[in-house]
Amino acid sequence: MNKLWVRLTVAFALVVLVTILTVSMLTNQQVEQQFNQFMRHHQTNSPLQTALITHFAEQKSWDGVETVFKNWPRGRQGRTDFVLADPSGQMIYGSSQLLPTALINGVPIKYQQKVRGYLWVDNVTGNLSPEATRFLRQTNMTLLQAGLIAGLLGLLLGILVARTLSAPLGQLATAAKSIAQGDFEQRVPIQGAAELAELAQTFNHMAIQLQAAESLRRNMVADVAHELRTPLSVIQGNLQAILDDIYPLDKAEIASIHEESLILGRLIADLKELAQAEAGQLSLTIQPTDLAALLHQHVMRFKELANEEQVTLKLDLSTDLPQVLTDSDRTTQVIHNLLSNALRHSPPQGEIIVQAERSELDTVRVTVIDSGPGIAEEDMAHLFNRFWRADKSRTREQGGSGLGLAISQQLIQHQNGQIGVESQLGQGSCFWFTLPIAI
Repeated sequence: MNKLWVRLTVAFALVVLVTILTVSMLTNQQVEQQFNQFMRHHQTNSPLQTALITHFAEQKSWDGVETVFKNWPRGRQGRTDFVLADPSGQMIYGSSQLLPTALINGVPIKYQQKVRGYLWVDNVTGNLSPEATRFLRQTNMTLLQAGLIAGLLGLLLGILVARTLSAPLGQLATAAKSIAQGDFEQRVPIQGAAELAELAQTFNHMAIQLQAAESLRRNMVADVAHELRTPLSVIQGNLQAILDDIYPLDKAEIASIHEESLILGRLIADLKELAQAEAGQLSLTIQPTDLAALLHQHVMRFKELANEEQVTLKLDLSTDLPQVLTDSDRTTQVIHNLLSNALRHSPPQGEIIVQAERSELDTVRVTVIDSGPGIAEEDMAHLFNRFWRADKSRTREQGGSGLGLAISQQLIQHQNGQIGVESQLGQGSCFWFTLPIAI
């Protein structure tokens, strides 16, 4: 009984039943009233009306009219009642007062072209002929049969509609159970009414997102295990070698172990920062900031590193660059990450250009352009994923933990900005981000 299609079917059945009963009662009432009206006129246009006219012609009044009604047959059931009223509506013969408004249903008794009274016949059904009784019974039976057929068709149609409406919901429930059990390949067909189709489309989109999230989770667990295992293996191996007197216990070996522990600490710190950013728990102090000064200061810090790598580093700022709403420390972190990546991928005699200009969307766009090897089109969608590296052969020592761009994306998005990349193989890369202008 808790199934939706059963409840819908019961609801349809109740609506059909109430409708049929109401229509049948009203139709039967109207048919009976009209039939009785017809029978009244039929009966009063017969010998009874002639007898009343004859009596009035003889007496010149309605005196003694009781004898006419007493001698008139009362029908097979003896329940036919007669009411005779004068033209003003006053009762002459009968058991109740006939209201003047009811004269419209009475049959006029005319003598010498004048109305001398009105005749009313009650309970005509008790005085019906066999043919009339059969007709009335057949009419009622026809109405009953029509009601039963309409009710049956309505019930079948209700079951069909209920099953049609509930079937997509059943498919959704089955698919949801499968997803809950870890089968993220489940999809439901988009069909039915607009609301059900929209629900199915939303469900499929959710399933795709869950599948992608599950894939990222599994990859992240594997990547974290891999990234943590490398420095731990080095530390454990060196310590074991020292314990086994393979390596001497000197400062050089301790320094090597210390360097690996620092790498492990930076990786853990990056993971913590990324987790806080994705959970929206990262503390930000957003305020109007002079982005031009921030970029100039940071580019100057990288000048020496760029010169060592024989790379030219340029700063190109538009005049009257407005202030932006940002957390200067977090934006510095993003700039540092983008410049580090650009410097790492730029070959000797290469060039890095840092640009900043006001865009049309009330934002300032910062661009870091390098002359590196570029990025393949199939790799563009994965650049901001955790632990992802375009160069699969690049190690942690050559390219960090692979969390820098993922952290940068979260930091920029939490400051109401956007970040992206444009690149082609052999033509370098262009990383950019935007920040809202301080109005």
